[in-house]
Amino acid sequence: MSLPIRNVAIIAHVDHGKTTLVDALLKQAGTFRENEEVPDCVMDSNDLERERGITILSKNTAVRYKDTLINIVDTPGHADFGGEVERVLGMVDGCLLIVDANEGPMPQTRFVLKKALEKGLRPIVFVNKIDRVRLDPHGAVDKVLDLFLELGADDDQCDFKYLFGSGLGGFAKDSPEEESDSMTPLFDAILRHVPPPVGDKDKPLQLQVTTIDYSEYLGRIVIGKIHNGTIRSGQQAALVQDGGKIVRGKISKLMGFDGLRRIEVDELTAGNLVAVAGFADANIGETITCPDEPQALPMIRVDEPTLQMTFMVNDSPFAGKEGKFVTSRQIRDRLMKELQTNVALRVDETDSPDKFAVAGRGELHLGILIETMRREGYEFQVSQPQVIYRDLNGKNCEPFELLAVDVPDEAVGSIIEKLGTRKAEMTNMEANGSGRTVLEFVVAARGLIGFRGDFIRMTRGEGIMNHSFLDYRPTIGEIQARYNGVITSLEEGTATFYSLMNAEDRGMFFIKPTTKVYKGMIIGEHNRPQDLELNVCKSKQLTNHRASGGEETVQLKAPQEMNLERALEYIGSDELLEITPESVRLRKLDKKRAMAGKK
Repeated sequence: MSLPIRNVAIIAHVDHGKTTLVDALLKQAGTFRENEEVPDCVMDSNDLERERGITILSKNTAVRYKDTLINIVDTPGHADFGGEVERVLGMVDGCLLIVDANEGPMPQTRFVLKKALEKGLRPIVFVNKIDRVRLDPHGAVDKVLDLFLELGADDDQCDFKYLFGSGLGGFAKDSPEEESDSMTPLFDAILRHVPPPVGDKDKPLQLQVTTIDYSEYLGRIVIGKIHNGTIRSGQQAALVQDGGKIVRGKISKLMGFDGLRRIEVDELTAGNLVAVAGFADANIGETITCPDEPQALPMIRVDEPTLQMTFMVNDSPFAGKEGKFVTSRQIRDRLMKELQTNVALRVDETDSPDKFAVAGRGELHLGILIETMRREGYEFQVSQPQVIYRDLNGKNCEPFELLAVDVPDEAVGSIIEKLGTRKAEMTNMEANGSGRTVLEFVVAARGLIGFRGDFIRMTRGEGIMNHSFLDYRPTIGEIQARYNGVITSLEEGTATFYSLMNAEDRGMFFIKPTTKVYKGMIIGEHNRPQDLELNVCKSKQLTNHRASGGEETVQLKAPQEMNLERALEYIGSDELLEITPESVRLRKLDKKRAMAGKK
């Protein structure tokens, strides 16, 4: 595999078509057989990625074009998975920035682009979805240039190559007016504008670990870029760990990339992306190097987490009935395993052996971990997400977010009012002339906890909301996120139609008849600020008398679905979220435990 090499990362805001574009590149490069069935978004292989339509884990593939090997790294677009973005940008020498022809750059475009510019990469800009209506492709390019200047790009980076096209349509072109039916212009642009990797194959080996994988047959597999030297299957090597400890080992298997497959090879040189087996203790950021002259590359450092929550053993009345892994040891081992590959996550022990402080980039970052664990059979509880404060220059500071919302014109007033109560500052407002308005705010991360549910209601599900980390600023005092109290169950049992029907005027319920409940379990939202206890397990007393009007057909209001994402945003400071493979339940914190926590 001594072909010329180009290593390129694809970065974009969520939903701007990044993974679909990679599909088109793979298909047109001849990666798949003519009769092979290929699913959409083939790079999003994780179940949660397919369900949510987002990229969570970075992945790499390779295509051959004009006798050049193009290694393509598909990165997440959501800021909560910025740890994935930051670590893979060190593997590449250029990047392809995708923006929507109508929306232009969005908040998370800013996040991933800033990381690429800081690495010194010169992006190629691809204006996607030009086969749709309501387009302003040249306006999108102008907005990208404004963003480059705002982020401090140098003159060379601002003189970027840009193309227009459609990942779904499978075409790229130099101007919207041209005709094109293939991705050839984009392939040519990558060859012309992405520099070949810098590295000397004759220097001592330096391979930095950027991704960890696992095989039942090979054990731990490390993936990374060869910065210098040559690596051979079966050779002796050394792993320089974080802290400087050197562990000697052997390259038991060496693999390169061809399309979506890993192929076994005997030798690879500087500039290649490789997968290596043989180092069971390797972690992300560490260096595999020559045992005679061990020279480590700088460790990969990522932005610190901004949100923290407590993971704990489930102690509800229903504990242990639905989960496979329920003990503190099992939960701890799973969190420690996650640390090996999730570089933006932090896990700390607490005073209690049953509790662990878990910190991440945001609610989505932690929510994906929780959802993954419950699908694996884990049962546990989590507390309300709390922001992580920092002391900067003697001031108590908290994380702030850049928020952008795209809403129907009629919802603008209520959105501004609601965010105003959460102490958000509006920085921009732009109507697109077609019944929708884009609003931008700077808001404390605390102010967004629990906001998404309100946002969906106020826009009737038609709004688009995106936010990304901005910086740390002095704290702005108390923010009241939830104004209504909750309805809790007064006793353990099964909820009945009769009880729920009689209590409908008290508020909105999260459960339906036949749902099993226990004392202290949150079953709805009260329509007043105070919490309310209700017995929803009472049955109608049967008599031998019929009502004079006969039986009437009565229907309950549909309950509010409380899925994991909604529950994480809804939960209060004195409440817990019970997670099992089968259920997501909200509950009030035990009063004794709450008092102990305050002490």
